[in-house]
Amino acid sequence: MILFYGYDKCSTCRKAKADLRARGVQFKEYDITRTPPSKTILQSIVRSGDYALGDLFNRSGELYRELNMKAKVKTLGEGALLDLLSTRGRLVKRPVVTDGTRHTVGFDATRFRQVWRGAPAA
Repeated sequence: MILFYGYDKCSTCRKAKADLRARGVQFKEYDITRTPPSKTILQSIVRSGDYALGDLFNRSGELYRELNMKAKVKTLGEGALLDLLSTRGRLVKRPVVTDGTRHTVGFDATRFRQVWRGAPAA
């Protein structure tokens, strides 16, 4: 099952969902602000080698600035940063899409289509 962590008011998330739906890809959707990806999912994304831990942060977000995350990302350990991401969905770059093995963070149309090509259709 493909899990889609997004936010309805996010235009990037709407584009990603439209892309998946246009190709008939089935997914289960979560509001990232209420149900952020778990620490296990986030660790899996980082360990896949496709994304660095810093790539998971929504650097343009208000909460990122309020919490002075630019400095904290440089000083806190991986565990503490993953704890923050897994409990504060607004810190996470969106959308996060995963099937447990494959992952995308954000929406780059080319990469998105490469990763989710052959995903289960509805």
